[in-house]
Amino acid sequence: MHFYYQEKVNKGVFDITPYIALLTLDIICVTSMGLSPNAQEQSSSPYVRALVRLGQLLQVRDTSPWLWPDTIFNLTSTGREFNKCLRILHGFTDKVIDSRIAERAAKKMLAKEEKYDEECEFKRKKRLAFLDVLLEAYDNGEIPREGVREEVDTFMFEGHDTTASGITWALYLLGRHPEIQEKVYDEVDAFFERHPDNLTVEDLREFRYLECVLKESQRLFPSVPFYARATTEDCLLGGYFTPKGTAVGVSTVGLHRNPEVWPEPMKFDPDRFLPENTHGRHPFAFLPFSAGPRNCIGQRLALLEEKLVVAHVLRHFRVQATQSFKEVKLCTELVLRAKEGVFVTLTER
Repeated sequence: MHFYYQEKVNKGVFDITPYIALLTLDIICVTSMGLSPNAQEQSSSPYVRALVRLGQLLQVRDTSPWLWPDTIFNLTSTGREFNKCLRILHGFTDKVIDSRIAERAAKKMLAKEEKYDEECEFKRKKRLAFLDVLLEAYDNGEIPREGVREEVDTFMFEGHDTTASGITWALYLLGRHPEIQEKVYDEVDAFFERHPDNLTVEDLREFRYLECVLKESQRLFPSVPFYARATTEDCLLGGYFTPKGTAVGVSTVGLHRNPEVWPEPMKFDPDRFLPENTHGRHPFAFLPFSAGPRNCIGQRLALLEEKLVVAHVLRHFRVQATQSFKEVKLCTELVLRAKEGVFVTLTER
């Protein structure tokens, strides 16, 4: 794993947020489409700019009720820019999908001509992208062509900013608590002594304390700070009658920092998530990925990705963050971010 912010090592304080965001964008594109836009090297590419701008425009629309009707929105400059960015993203995804469909068709033709050894190809293939799974369903008539693009775009758009937020806040909190960072160093160093080469999903389960750190980071700074649900039947919420079809907002930040649920809620304490300390805790006390049938489909991937990135950062660098909680001004957009950035220093270990 190459870090494109290595130029900042031993060079003082810098905002790590954009570097992590570009890294997770490359990761999710490889995972979902099998192709990277090389965002870390080409941060000014039309695709990367369109994706970043699209998130900003969505926030503008969400906070402007007069822009909610499609007819009005599409007539505004914001709507026109939004649709332009959307065409860039769809164009990139469509190009990848068309290329993969043509590649699959060519392989099938070679197989019919007995010139293509599927077993050898299976052994050669190192990864199976989400797109490949969708195209199997497309070939079987289970999903339309447009549906393939929609699923890939959803994974790509929702799977990079949220994970980037989780990684950034974890590094910030570790930088604020060097004693906890030392414990993670011990686990990371011991892990890579045992696994110097390729890693498996099973291997990552050994990061037990790091997982506690990531969960506690998500408790204090949940990537998605707010989401909504609609009641499917009449019910009582907090003693109030709530009729069927009511929109109910859930404040993840409010829940995770509620002193009635979490003692000393503003204290960063990964030990809260050790197995012996989780017994008896309400199952809905910790909801960084929501819960129920509409919870985050990518939460397992997100946690694995966060483990890998944070582990690799701490394998090479020491992190220091000087901003206090009060100095970090939170900004609730599509994800929870610091309005003016998360500033850290990196030094080589």
